[in-house]
Amino acid sequence: MQIRPLIHTAVLPLLLGPGLALATNGYFSHGYGVKSQGLAGTAIALPQDGLAAATNPAGTAFVGNRFDVGLTWFRPARGSEISGNGAGLNGSYDANDTQNFFIPELGFVRQVSPEVALGVAIYGNGGMNTDYGNNPFRAFGATGSAGVNLEQLYVSPSVAYKLTENHALGLALNFAYQRFKAEGIGPFGAYSASPGNFTNQGTDSATGWGVRLGYTGRITPEVTIGATWASKTKSGNFDKYKGLFAEDGGFDIPANFGAGVAWKASDRLTLAADVQRIQYSDVRSVGNQLSELFSGNLFGTANGPGFGWKDVTVGKVGVEYALSDWILRAGYSHATQPIPQSQTLLNILAPGVVQNHLSLGATWNIGQAGELSFAYTHAFKKTVNGSGSIPAAYGGGEADIDLSEDILGIAYGWKF
Repeated sequence: MQIRPLIHTAVLPLLLGPGLALATNGYFSHGYGVKSQGLAGTAIALPQDGLAAATNPAGTAFVGNRFDVGLTWFRPARGSEISGNGAGLNGSYDANDTQNFFIPELGFVRQVSPEVALGVAIYGNGGMNTDYGNNPFRAFGATGSAGVNLEQLYVSPSVAYKLTENHALGLALNFAYQRFKAEGIGPFGAYSASPGNFTNQGTDSATGWGVRLGYTGRITPEVTIGATWASKTKSGNFDKYKGLFAEDGGFDIPANFGAGVAWKASDRLTLAADVQRIQYSDVRSVGNQLSELFSGNLFGTANGPGFGWKDVTVGKVGVEYALSDWILRAGYSHATQPIPQSQTLLNILAPGVVQNHLSLGATWNIGQAGELSFAYTHAFKKTVNGSGSIPAAYGGGEADIDLSEDILGIAYGWKF
């Protein structure tokens, strides 16, 4: 079976039609599945629905037969300010000409034997969007609006195997579909190995694949632990933008890994915590710094400039409290900063700087088979002030970037 035709004909019209963009922990989602979102993404040792494989595929061994469908409304507020620039870039710039994004999710799990569970999770892995009607680079000769749009969709079939009643291993295949578009950054194309494939080339797409492994184990009746690792997702190149991204348009999805613990403190109260590491710096188009340009590496070359992102460590904590027909949730997460102060110029286009998320959520149990879940997350505004951020060749000065977010999700789960 060819995965790309399948995605184009069966999945994309449903999932990408409304528009999809994320920018939470870097440009990864803070949580997969509305229940997880209500816990600020805590889920490695606390599987709850058909989206469990997106975080830890071993968890699908413990959720039973179920189907989940959800929709998340995502509203980022992003902008930038340039000061002290000798080339005329100074000003405050609003990147919110596009404001609202909708991210669907689907999850299915079937227990085919007492030991084996099969499933599939379909979800937005991550993304980034900026839309500057007032182009920050107009003084350089840029025309029209400026911004980027990156969308990443995963289709992840999975299998989980129970080694014993309380311990399971899981494997998910991550089939990725990416779309990208850049506009309004033409002046930087003068420093590209392929200026005609740098900006304003419309939307390009690429596909790739990777794997995710996981373990979940109940070490006591009250305590569950989990661990997960996802390989780098090797993607095809964005050919229309081979003059922008390093390695002729390369844009792999970073490897990531994590561990978690969940403690059932009482019949009603559950506490959980996760730690996650995302290896952005291992993808050259993301991790390479702008200074590569001044070492003789043009945009688009093997070691060309990128956005200068560092690896990110995310800590998450969550709490659940069960009532008669309701489960209430709250969570908090903190991520280290991916964007150094010296790298804010290009990140005017990709200000993935938020670090702190606070979430609230709930599930209403409707009879024996139905569940209706809600989650709201606020990502607090974060500003990264540039320091040595605009090279003298571009007029010097500093670029400051900021981002905050509101995220509201709703999902229905059917147990069968």
